[in-house]
Amino acid sequence: MNLLLASLFMLQTGSAATAQAPQAPRPAETVPSQPQPNYQIGAQDELRITVFDADGLTGVYRVDDDGFITFPLLGRVAVGGTTQGAVQEKIRTLLMNGYIRNPQVRVEVQEYKSQSVFVSGEVRAPAEIRMTGGMTLLKALAQAGSPMSSASSELTIARQRKPAPGAVPAPAGGEPATDVIRVNWRDLQTGKASDVALQDGDVIFVPKAQTFFIQGYVRNGGSYVLEPGTTVEQAIAIAGGLTDRGTNRGIKATRIVNGKSVEISLNLSDHVQAGDVITIKQRLF
Repeated sequence: MNLLLASLFMLQTGSAATAQAPQAPRPAETVPSQPQPNYQIGAQDELRITVFDADGLTGVYRVDDDGFITFPLLGRVAVGGTTQGAVQEKIRTLLMNGYIRNPQVRVEVQEYKSQSVFVSGEVRAPAEIRMTGGMTLLKALAQAGSPMSSASSELTIARQRKPAPGAVPAPAGGEPATDVIRVNWRDLQTGKASDVALQDGDVIFVPKAQTFFIQGYVRNGGSYVLEPGTTVEQAIAIAGGLTDRGTNRGIKATRIVNGKSVEISLNLSDHVQAGDVITIKQRLF
């Protein structure tokens, strides 16, 4: 009898201990990452679509040339020309229609294959570059090997102009309207200007830098890259400044004007032009 009571007491004590024991924390739920807001999905892109708690639906889906993917339960779903967020909401809504109650869906672009930009000119590796969700000018230049020392600091981006909503499309065979954007890439690198978001089909051209030549009584005469807005005073500084025998008076430049070589006088505040040959004279005393 005593043995039976002791056994019952031990069982009750164990049950109470089990009830009072702290429970292990529940694992945190995976939160879908935020999609890239601007990238438009296109043909041959690969989408990773995750449907939480539905492993049979989660997988990688390639976008067909007509802009559709084939998705379990739903069949053919149009995704081309829309953003990741729009596809995410579309699939979630379709699954709610009789398949899954309150589905949680995440859409990511696993491989970008439909859109690209072109980088040419004075870069180390001119190329067509596949776009990613957040492709910017600096990223594209980096993938092209970055500009060479012979490159101008100002580049251009040729961008096909998109027709306004409701506008009549251009006639077949006509040249599409193009906007030209000028950017100082050195200012981007130093943070003086904001990086530029690129669009599909952008053509980036980095031209060869224009130069000027300075000679005479400066410390380091020679040819230099001409930055936009460079003054004669700045050109002298670039060349190391005047020598002990140099003067900033009577400065002359040989310049091509209307196809002819002429000699002109320059002041320190005048702007240097491409191809100028600047001569710094000796002071008289």
